[in-house]
Formats: sequence, structure tokens, C-alpha cells
Amino acid sequence: MTGKITALDLASGELSEATKAYFAKCEEKLGLVPNVLRAYAFDDKKLRAFTDMYNDLMLGESGLSKLEREMIAVAVSSINHCYYCLTAHGAAVRQLSGDPALGEMMVMNFRAAELSPKQAAMLEFAVKLTEEPAKIVEADRAALRKVGFTDRDIWDIASTASFFNMSNRVAAAIDMRPNDEYHAMAR
Repeated sequence: MTGKITALDLASGELSEATKAYFAKCEEKLGLVPNVLRAYAFDDKKLRAFTDMYNDLMLGESGLSKLEREMIAVAVSSINHCYYCLTAHGAAVRQLSGDPALGEMMVMNFRAAELSPKQAAMLEFAVKLTEEPAKIVEADRAALRKVGFTDRDIWDIASTASFFNMSNRVAAAIDMRPNDEYHAMAR
């Protein structure tokens, strides 16, 4: 991770055995340890809280597909201009969709992408929650129900958008940079 603050600065150079094991699993499955995880490595409890929430939201059971959840991450991160998340989750959209152009379009302007009405409604809701949370009203939820989302799906859309709003702010605060590998993925 480049920038002013590094994980090792925060962790004073020492990683717990649990964190070392988790990072080894990341290397095995992903071929890298995402810098966001390195950033949280200074505190096992914070790292665990972050990864537990991330894994539940992005990989857990949901009416939303993995691609839809990654699309939310990118749409929110685009509004927030989060370099880390746009790079990492833009790569995930490219990979999951099999369409490099969609990943790039999502990063730049999701409204210009060819999306289903359901995906467009989901992303408009996530963006409104990002930009104007106090202006979310029942009509916004009704619009999601009209295109087929359940109340549980609405919870998942809101939770995913909210998680990435928090993550974008932490990334900005500590100058978190994406792993170089993300730039070349799924192209």
C-alpha cells in the first residue's frame, strides 16, 4: 500500500498469527492480499469486524447477485471518487460480468451502461442513499418493489451502499491505494 499510512506503520511491524493465516488464505485464493485488509491489520478485532461484514454483504446469502452487489460498490464509489474501490470493485464487475466495457462504464457513469430496469433502479436507490439519505421516502422503496425487489433485497441494497460509503471515507482518510494487480484483472 502506498500513501502516508501503511498497515505496518499501524501494526508496528507485527501481525498476529490469525492475521498471517488469513493473509495466506487470501494469497492462495486471490493471488494477493488486498491493501484494504493490510490497512486493517493493525487491529485484529477491527480486521475481523471489517471482513465479517464484507463477507456477509458481498458473499453471503442474498436476493442480489454477486455482480449486483459489486455494481452497487462501484456506483457508490464513483459518487465518492474512491480510487481504491473503483479500481478493486471495477475489476470485480469486469470479472463477474465477463464484460470489460461494463466495468469501465460503471466506474465512469453507470447511467450510460446497458442495464436492466431492475439494475438501474437498484443503483439509483444506492446513489440517492449516498448523496441524499435524508430524502429517501416510501416512493423510493416502492420503485424497487415495482421492479421485483423484496424488502429483504432493499435491506441488502441499503446495507451494501452504506458499507461502501463508510469504506470510501476510510480509504480517503488514509490515502489507501489499490493493489497494482487490480488494474490488469479481467481485461
